[in-house]
Amino acid sequence: MKINRPVTVLVPMITLAVLALSACGKKDQASADGSVVIKIGHVAPLTGSIAHLGKDNENGARLAIEEVNKSGLVIDGKKITLELVPEDDAADPKTGTSVAQKLADAKVVAVVGHLNSGTTIPASKIYSDAGIPQISPSATNPDYTNQGFKTTFRVVATDAQQGPALANYAAQKLKVKTVAIVDDATQYGKGLADQFEKTVKASGIKVLAREATNDKATDFKAILTKMKGLKPDLIMYGGMDATGGPMIKQAKELGISAKIVGGDGLCSEKLVELAGRDAVGNVVCSEAGLALAKMEAGADFQKRYKERFNADVQIYAPFTYDSVMVIVDAMKRANSVESAKILAVLPQTNLKGLIGNIAFDSKGDMKQGVITLYDYSGGKKSVLEVVKM
Repeated sequence: MKINRPVTVLVPMITLAVLALSACGKKDQASADGSVVIKIGHVAPLTGSIAHLGKDNENGARLAIEEVNKSGLVIDGKKITLELVPEDDAADPKTGTSVAQKLADAKVVAVVGHLNSGTTIPASKIYSDAGIPQISPSATNPDYTNQGFKTTFRVVATDAQQGPALANYAAQKLKVKTVAIVDDATQYGKGLADQFEKTVKASGIKVLAREATNDKATDFKAILTKMKGLKPDLIMYGGMDATGGPMIKQAKELGISAKIVGGDGLCSEKLVELAGRDAVGNVVCSEAGLALAKMEAGADFQKRYKERFNADVQIYAPFTYDSVMVIVDAMKRANSVESAKILAVLPQTNLKGLIGNIAFDSKGDMKQGVITLYDYSGGKKSVLEVVKM
């Protein structure tokens, strides 16, 4: 016999069930194994001329999250599965703020990024307003942590350290008397060039010219022709490898013999390909952190990275890896996956990471900054010296 149940009884029951499921979804997202999914954002340029550097950063963060998930993470008695939420800012400040708001709306607990100072700085206001911890693995402009936000941290040295390290090398080791300076007019490139210029002038070195280009430029012959006429002992470039590589190549073609120096944006493995094997022999560059070859577990990291991504580390993958580990360490110490509680314990971080000991000063900068200088002897990037700041 068919029994007709009153519809008025079923509808409220179904409605209550749907509401209950919706409420659970808003509180915690559960994975297939029943663990709580916690989202960590990552932002870097994944398109454009420096996408290779952005992907390197993303890969470092992804490797960390995969390894944490594999080893198991329990916070406040709950099994946690970390999920990386990657965003592309295309190295563009406007896009950077847009994706920062997107991550804030997605309720990520923390953000690793951005790569460039020019995107990291404007995005930091959005994270600060949302109360989301932000750890940059590669933004070096001092302004990032000079804004007074309690959410900003970085695991690299700053240009206030990197610029002088390059300038001191030029004065003390290369013994140059004259320099010319070119920057790409970004917050990173101009900021680094400013710090370099200030230090070389204080050392008694004469600055013959200061020129600006942009971060999309490909033809530097007009600037370089002027430099050739001035005959500086050294040319300093503040910018990324995507523009620095062609500039170095064109300098070689014009017969310019001056040494060329630049910062971490220039100092990639890909520079050999971008500038040419012969031209890079004239380059000295810096990174605002310890060299992979000098890291205690650097060789093992390179092996794991290569096995996972079938690529070599470019520059800052170890720093994004450790940025994730700093967040996980804070979760454990706070016994919480809430942004506010993570943020409360981040200033007390004292973690032995892949990149060395990680501890922050009152602004969120590394207490122990390190600058590594490199050259490209025989077409291969090699450590010249490590400068502790």
